Amino acid sequence: MTGRALAVVEGLACDLQPTGWRLTDAPGVDQRRARSLLARDLDCVEELTQGWSGPAKTQVAGPWTLAATTELPRGEKVLSDPGARRDLAQALAEGVRAHVADLRRRLPGVTELLLQVDEPALPVVLAGGVPTASGFGRHRTVHPPEASEVLGWVFSAIEAAGAVPIVHSCHPDVPVGLLRGAGARGLSVDVGVLAPAAYDGLAEAAEAGEWVLLGAVPALAAAENGETERSVTERVLRMLDMTGIEPGERTLVTPTCGLAGADPAHARRALSLARAAAGALR
Repeated sequence: MTGRALAVVEGLACDLQPTGWRLTDAPGVDQRRARSLLARDLDCVEELTQGWSGPAKTQVAGPWTLAATTELPRGEKVLSDPGARRDLAQALAEGVRAHVADLRRRLPGVTELLLQVDEPALPVVLAGGVPTASGFGRHRTVHPPEASEVLGWVFSAIEAAGAVPIVHSCHPDVPVGLLRGAGARGLSVDVGVLAPAAYDGLAEAAEAGEWVLLGAVPALAAAENGETERSVTERVLRMLDMTGIEPGERTLVTPTCGLAGADPAHARRALSLARAAAGALR
């Protein structure tokens, strides 16, 4: 997730170190490789979607998750330096603007492009729970106004480029109000872990006509445990009942976090189950 996002950012160089991705003075071989892999993937998507028309979704790590997982040259997290984390967020905003423009050029048949901003670390950042490099301390809490402002830069860049910014978090305590206030036009959550405190905000998003993506299909084969269309549908219906959401065209069923780590056979099955469950709700 971090490496793919650093392939998108504009104007910042980085490289992969034994402890993770780190900002550097010049692009390292790993960043060049990450950009090459991204370009190759986009070439494949462009080739496979010739003549196709419909909505599409792509994704990138969000500014706070990126700040919590990327290191400064001296080894501490970008999160530790207010100036550096703002620079990283602005570089990401410029990068996603160019990325969306590239996708629009490559995929002329896309009717609506969703760009999912992955922020699994945001609740931990807000709670001051991200460990320091030594592991003995925690980085200071980022207050909601700053978190919202930084997210807003990225969301605004996405919209300006012609895509819809939605946010994914598999954390129980998704800050729904903060995300929507910053400009998110949709939310993607894991129905198996979502805390009840987020239910009202999720329902408000649905009532406002925003996208609601319900992660209900285990993304990894080890977690599947005999899932069927019926079991997935029942799981989604329970969440809809608890939140009071009426299923609509912008209420989707998806796999949970981690589909990128699944083998191709399970990825196909997970997507098939999600599509079947969504169809059963219509």
